Amino acid sequence: MYSAELSAALTAVVCTRVVKRKRVSGRRLCYSGLRGRASSVVLSSVSLQVLLYLSGAYYALYFLATLLMVVYKSQVFSYPHPYLVLDLTLLLLMGILEVTRLYLGTKGNLTEAEVPLAISLVLTAGGALLSTYFLLWQTLVLRADSILSTALLALHGLEAILQLVAIAAFVS
Repeated sequence: MYSAELSAALTAVVCTRVVKRKRVSGRRLCYSGLRGRASSVVLSSVSLQVLLYLSGAYYALYFLATLLMVVYKSQVFSYPHPYLVLDLTLLLLMGILEVTRLYLGTKGNLTEAEVPLAISLVLTAGGALLSTYFLLWQTLVLRADSILSTALLALHGLEAILQLVAIAAFVS
């Protein structure tokens, strides 16, 4: 019952944003409840939207945990300075990439626009590559690094699949 209420609420948010965009362009509209305006279907993916939200929350925790682990490794182990700078730079680059990816993914999904969603898909591949770096190629990899990076890679994989499905729905 709770998932049906959540789905209805998210669909209402999607419908509100779609109506604002689509009424101007004259394409598909969602029923907005205003003076009987109704039309075909809403193509935005509620499951992709929920996954993007969860990914944003998880990435905030991932960023903080990875930053704290890098500080811990630099204090406890002998961590060469150039590699410390590299790991911190890649972590900050990954943060910028994730914020951009989540913004474009959300915008593309809610407005049913293929281009922002496709750019978000490309950025998802870049984020997955950086997650793989922190999983396999980082100077010192702790078990916690492995667990956090594996979970982030799983989220990226699910998002990529749902983004491809949403792009295919928007194009058709």
